[in-house]
Amino acid sequence: MGFLSDEERAMLAPAEETTFRSPIPTRPFSSDEFMPGVQSEKQREFEARVRTYGEELAAHQGVSRRRFFRSASGMAAAFLAMNDTWGPVFGVSRAEAATPEMATERAKALSGQFVMDMHTHFLRDDTRIKGFIAQRAAVGKAGWNPALRGKEQTIEDLKFANYFKEIYLDSDTKVAMISGAPSDIPVDWFLTNEMKADARAKINREAGTRRALSHAIFTPGQPGWLEKVDEAIEKLQPDSFKGYTIGDNTNKDLSKYPWRMDDEKLVYPFYERLVRAAKTRPSLANVCVHKGLFPPSVAEKFPRLLPYCDVSDVGRAAKDWPQLNFVIYHSGYRFAGGGRAEQGLAQFEQTGRVEWVNDLADIPGKFGVNNVYGDLGQIFAQTTMAEPRLAAALMGILVRGLGHERVVWGTDAVWTGSPQWQIESLRRLEIPEDLQRKHGFRPLGAADGPVKSAILGGNNARIYHYPVSARAELEGDRFTRIKQAYEANGGERSNLVYGYVRRALEA
Repeated sequence: MGFLSDEERAMLAPAEETTFRSPIPTRPFSSDEFMPGVQSEKQREFEARVRTYGEELAAHQGVSRRRFFRSASGMAAAFLAMNDTWGPVFGVSRAEAATPEMATERAKALSGQFVMDMHTHFLRDDTRIKGFIAQRAAVGKAGWNPALRGKEQTIEDLKFANYFKEIYLDSDTKVAMISGAPSDIPVDWFLTNEMKADARAKINREAGTRRALSHAIFTPGQPGWLEKVDEAIEKLQPDSFKGYTIGDNTNKDLSKYPWRMDDEKLVYPFYERLVRAAKTRPSLANVCVHKGLFPPSVAEKFPRLLPYCDVSDVGRAAKDWPQLNFVIYHSGYRFAGGGRAEQGLAQFEQTGRVEWVNDLADIPGKFGVNNVYGDLGQIFAQTTMAEPRLAAALMGILVRGLGHERVVWGTDAVWTGSPQWQIESLRRLEIPEDLQRKHGFRPLGAADGPVKSAILGGNNARIYHYPVSARAELEGDRFTRIKQAYEANGGERSNLVYGYVRRALEA
């Protein structure tokens, strides 16, 4: 359903049908929840450059451009085009893009890295979020599910099937959290709490190991919400809870129940329940909260919701509840969801700060706490492909303020397609030396070094009490065998993104 008007939808086209299938997205995209930005001049330059590199290198290697872009060399070529467009931010060489053996060797060497993505989504079969119904036809055209080709499409089981493919087969992700979003309209929940728990059980049963975790969504203010929390703890046994202080993020115009994390009367009784429950199930000490994605253009439409979308309520809640971990999704980054990365970069270049990310990073020093975490989510997805220097700066801000031990991996996939491009982006990203000198940022280091390994999986494993022994079990489970067979039989990333982009005339 979403809050987009008919006029806004008329400006959009399905991303999976109209975007160039680069290994790294070349233009802004969104779900039905918000308007995507226009493609910037730099992004158009990047798209033209990556097309050219693809044509030249594919011809040199004797394969089609589409096949080339699905390979490790194709991924390297995209990062090379990023560097040539925005300056050296990613660790990549021309030799790697031109030499399949070199790129494949690097990819295989890193494929076993433990990646634990605690921010993933798919949609229920009866969803009203329109942009993802068009995806079904596109997947049929893409050829990975020929049974869909030539048929009138509905959402059906595609979302779960596509989620499984892109998370577990097309990326190095080892463990994923099934998340969701609530609504004041019951049918507009991405997934009910029961659906998430059922999907977790299905995945883990098929794998024979613990490959999936699931959230339960909590909705302060909605009638009977605390009773539903008690029921979820008892019957669904979620791995953690997640809430949206904005209330109904999908239908912002109808949102009745926004709330603050430091509301003693409304929300603190929920924290009390978690402290009690965490004594026997420690991962319930993690409180995940959606923040940010509320740029000025959206604030103008929904000014009453603005006070609930920043991070001004995080510090006091964290100080009052040291027994809990507060995991702030998207790290409070403001300039996605209808904004532009250029706004964030301009703000950083002028002030050395980015709303509301610096505010989040300042909390440990200001409040004397060590239980605040920054999830990456759209903060990384949207800035990496739009303004890589901003992505590097944001990583520097978070690591400097929170410590790299409290920056956690989440991709918001599958809205952004297979998360492999984001995994590769972090592996290759380095904070430019001029930013390190000017702002006191420390280097992120090697792809498999201590900082990036902690962010990609180690930190989530620690706070979710996912032991090393469980990681070892994944190496020989059924999903590992399925992925090996999939790759041996030519399985490849689709390089699709899902949802909406601006039509060409709007770009």
